[in-house]
Amino acid sequence: MEELTKYTTIASSGTGDFRDRGSKFLSYSYPVITAADIKAKLQALKKEHPKAAHHCYAYRLGTEGTQFRANDDGEPSGSAGRPILGQIDSMGLKNVLVVVVRYFGGTLLGVPGLINAYKTATAMALENVPVTEKWIEDYFEINFDYSAMGEVLYLLKQCEATIYHQDLQLFCTIIAGIPVVHSDEYWKRLSGIRGVTVKGATGI
Repeated sequence: MEELTKYTTIASSGTGDFRDRGSKFLSYSYPVITAADIKAKLQALKKEHPKAAHHCYAYRLGTEGTQFRANDDGEPSGSAGRPILGQIDSMGLKNVLVVVVRYFGGTLLGVPGLINAYKTATAMALENVPVTEKWIEDYFEINFDYSAMGEVLYLLKQCEATIYHQDLQLFCTIIAGIPVVHSDEYWKRLSGIRGVTVKGATGI
């Protein structure tokens, strides 16, 4: 079986606006990497829409898509979070969060109506957003003296690494994601620089 080296996600955030019998379903899609990203997006939306009846959401996290959640936020079970997740999965997306904010219009839509509303609102937030392929990465913590910074940054750029955190003082630390197709080679090349230590990081 061929090793997976890339995953599909969205390149930027998107929005949608679906209405049914007075209820407004405002949808927001985001590319996310960590649980902290998800928490921050949810808190910002709750602050932006404090009077909304529901903030329903779903996400699929991790390059293999093993971390996921579908939250109905008070709507009937399975009528909101699951349809949102279904739209994310139908596009084969990973590291994506979609939140649908509902303002209740006074008329009950019933479970079929809710499923349709959350599904449609999610599709609207995803359909006009560019989709991109990204490398699946191994994460590393790289520690080095300031004098080695030029060599370290050159190698990270060469292997198309993503820098998630950097602290560049007299003694420097970088948390980087290196594409799995290059990670063994560049672990060795980085470790071969004088004064550089490289260790695996559990995530970002």
